[in-house]
Amino acid sequence: MTFKYLLLFLLYFVQGIPYGLQSGLLPIYFRTVGVSFTKISLARLLYLPWILKVLWAPFVDWYFTKKIWLLLTMWGLALTCLACSLLTPEVDFLWVAIILLLMNLFASVQDVAVDGVAIQLLGHEEVGFGNSIQVVAYKLGSVLAGGGLLAFLHHLGWRALFVYLALLYVVAIIFTSKFHLRSPSQDSHAKDTNLSLWDLLHELLLVPDTPWTAGLILIYKLGEQGSVSMFPLFLLDHGFSPQKLGFWNGIVATVFSITGSSLGGHLTSKNRNSRLLQTLLTLRFCNLLFQTWVMVTYTNKAVAFEVLSARGCPS
Repeated sequence: MTFKYLLLFLLYFVQGIPYGLQSGLLPIYFRTVGVSFTKISLARLLYLPWILKVLWAPFVDWYFTKKIWLLLTMWGLALTCLACSLLTPEVDFLWVAIILLLMNLFASVQDVAVDGVAIQLLGHEEVGFGNSIQVVAYKLGSVLAGGGLLAFLHHLGWRALFVYLALLYVVAIIFTSKFHLRSPSQDSHAKDTNLSLWDLLHELLLVPDTPWTAGLILIYKLGEQGSVSMFPLFLLDHGFSPQKLGFWNGIVATVFSITGSSLGGHLTSKNRNSRLLQTLLTLRFCNLLFQTWVMVTYTNKAVAFEVLSARGCPS
């Protein structure tokens, strides 16, 4: 049983690496080598495979086994990391972007396969603990790539960074290959269904409140990602070092994020009414307003609190 949880932890951990890499480390690194805000913003389009994963998710269920999909995608991630290590981002930005797009494609397929493995391995009474493993491991992988590695990037360098990430995926491949999962006959029962891909999408949209929920998440994520991705670049342009950003925006922020996720899960399990959601969204909105205020009032390296104090002091 311990080995089962360890496998899930490792799989979700390596699954979080591409997100942390592209949301935390790479935008700051690109900015330090002179890549424009326009290119960094357009790089968000590289997340497209995550949006489209609903199109190939059924095929992961219908064909082969989850273990095969896991091994294929992790080999793909290891190879894309090695390919990135051979490039110079400030010179080969287009090729780096193409490889990152492939990395997101492999990671999105892996996401479907890992969730399928979790469903296979966990009993009904283990789902809660398994969900905690998912959240914590994914965010730890994200903070390693987006915060921890950023803090040491000036020591490692671009090439060594991606070589180490490739080796980490190889370790995950070896560990996964030793674990026995269901046989193809057990794992591929879903492909016997008469529903086509479009039928499945149609059935999904018929679930009550699905369009409304999807719209809410889309709008929320647009605001959140804009804040999460651009605010560190603003701080970088105003004198913060990548090492400080790696620590505060990567490690410390993720600790608070994990704490908030745990607290949010506890609160929603106790109270499922809409007022709780409204309260949490209001708090998040206040946070975004505060960040906007800091950006407006932050001039000449005078923090917003100093500006506020200066305004409040009598002349």
